Amino acid sequence: MQIFGVDIGGSGIKGAPVDLDRGDLAQERHKVLTPQPATPKDVADSVAEVVGHFDWSGPIGVTFPGVVTGGVTRTAANVDKGWIDQDARRLLGERLGLPVTVLNDADAAGIAEMRFGAGRDRKGTVIVLTLGTGIGSAVFIDGQLVPNTELGHLELGGHEAEKHASTKAKEDEDLSWHHWAHRVQKYLAHLEMLFSPELFIIGGGVSRKADKFLPLIEHVRAEMVPAELQNNAGIVGAAMAAAGR
Repeated sequence: MQIFGVDIGGSGIKGAPVDLDRGDLAQERHKVLTPQPATPKDVADSVAEVVGHFDWSGPIGVTFPGVVTGGVTRTAANVDKGWIDQDARRLLGERLGLPVTVLNDADAAGIAEMRFGAGRDRKGTVIVLTLGTGIGSAVFIDGQLVPNTELGHLELGGHEAEKHASTKAKEDEDLSWHHWAHRVQKYLAHLEMLFSPELFIIGGGVSRKADKFLPLIEHVRAEMVPAELQNNAGIVGAAMAAAGR
């Protein structure tokens, strides 16, 4: 069975049909840059461009980098503030002319990792983190999602954690892997103090380079592993949500 998934990020919007039996992309994904400013109309047009690339007709799952309740986007940390309290499900559905399901981007990535990736069959508390323009989080307790946790906005050292330890922070400040890993370590230690997870799954595009920073992180008792679906997890999770899985 195939369903289309779209992952809206602060820097890029990517999508592809997903094979839900394998938990993997059925075709190579298509990506466009996130418009700046990332207004609802312009982002909807970009999503339509991604979907149109495949001439897709059918249900679509879409992730959003913020809190989503009942298809309505409630926050907009890394996109235009016009998304706050926007009925994204209706907006995208009308633009695409197709049934649309909308959910938080990190929740989507976490759903995919727990079903098909590094979180398969794991019980207890698992925290999936997506490191990118910001830091997304998905918390699972015995496999059940606690939605919209947004732990990237926790205060750490007087700053929002994602302003200090995201991949964007590494790039903007030209940090070495060692320096950045120290920041990530402090963030993980803070999460561990609050939630006592058994496992951290580190996702986002930087998960492809996990060997450059995960071995540098010390003094965290929980197991730490890179996301197996890497930066495709959001697309896969979006498609799963659209299929009701």
